[in-house]
Amino acid sequence: MTDSISVVVVDDDALVRAGLGLILGGAPEVRVVGDAGDGDDGVDLVRRLRPDVVLMDIRMPRVDGIEATRQIVAQGDGASRVIVLTTFDTDDMVLRALRAGAAGFLLKDTPPDRLVAAVRAAADGEPTLSPSVMNQLIAQFSTAPEDGSGDARLMARRRLATLTDREREVAAVLAEGLSNAEIGARLYMSVPTVKTHVSRILDKLGAANRVQAAIAVHDAGR
Repeated sequence: MTDSISVVVVDDDALVRAGLGLILGGAPEVRVVGDAGDGDDGVDLVRRLRPDVVLMDIRMPRVDGIEATRQIVAQGDGASRVIVLTTFDTDDMVLRALRAGAAGFLLKDTPPDRLVAAVRAAADGEPTLSPSVMNQLIAQFSTAPEDGSGDARLMARRRLATLTDREREVAAVLAEGLSNAEIGARLYMSVPTVKTHVSRILDKLGAANRVQAAIAVHDAGR
């Protein structure tokens, strides 16, 4: 993560843009470098300013937040990381945003401190999902038809058993959708130590990302 995190806010509500600017402006290492009122202008602004993070609304005129996210991510290496921030948390919205390449999905009632933490996490290359969104994804994947012999739960338990006691503690908190910084605060660990544990957990659970790890923890406990 850089010492200063540049952010662009894209939302069709001027009051929301102003409010987000005030919240983020209270974090000394965060700079709101611009804002836009629709997805089309947002994509152009991001292309010009190349911010570290974009806070993106979904329902906007002309180009919506999903398409705008897709266009920003398609800018390739060094593209800004997009956090979708919306009042809507339906399964369809979440999955469309993540498939478009969003690095995070938060609700607009997210507390200010968690919003700032999410921006920091995104700038550091860490995906961020609100706990309610994480629970939706876990529920969706866990209720999907299983391949093979249907022993996913047993496999998940076996893999979870390979974790150390401390790794199991981290995995349980990770499954709540918390960021590395929040995990560290909860378990009294430094962020670098949390990152090391998360990396080992993903490897041992055979998970490609934090969502898959959360699903494995959920399956093991069912």
